[in-house]
Formats: sequence, structure tokens, C-alpha cells
Amino acid sequence: MTPLTAYLVLSALLFSIGLAGALTRRNAIIVLIGIELMLNAANLNFIAYWRYSEHPEALTGVMFVIFSIGVAAAEAAVGLALIISIYRHYKTTNLDQIDTMKG
Repeated sequence: MTPLTAYLVLSALLFSIGLAGALTRRNAIIVLIGIELMLNAANLNFIAYWRYSEHPEALTGVMFVIFSIGVAAAEAAVGLALIISIYRHYKTTNLDQIDTMKG
């Protein structure tokens, strides 16, 4: 059986990749993908801690993950709608070129 630390290291690597992508990239879609990677790393932590808990039959970790996936899906839908709206207005997805919030 794989130890808990292996899952936590994998989750930390996923979170680090997502954080680096969200902070260093200038394309709005890549930033959104980085945020999704960070949410998936948190989901992996929930599942790993649930699996290695004293009562894995309680399914509390699975409920947290299902709720988190629902929030991530809503976040992705709203984020993509915002990116499409910004692209229609500015004709770019480069975050450096979008500097005004005019209506």
C-alpha cells in the first residue's frame, strides 16, 4: 500500500505547478488552468487524509471532494465566461494588456 506521504508529496507538486502557472503566466486561460490544478491538489489531500483516517467508512472526505469539484466547475464556467467577455472587448487574453475596468 502506498504511504500517505507519497500522496502528500504528489499533491504538493501539483499545487506548486498550479501556483507557478497562475503567478507567472500572462494568458488568462493558463492562469485559470493553474487555479484548477491547485484545486485538484486540495482534492487529492482530502481523499488521502480520508483514506488514511481512523474511520474511512464515514465518507466525509468524499463529500468534501464532491463539493469542491462542484465549486471548481462553477468557477471554471464563470471564469471562462469572463475570459470570453474580456476577449470580445479587448481582443486579447493577455492579462498585462487588460489594465482598465471601463464599462
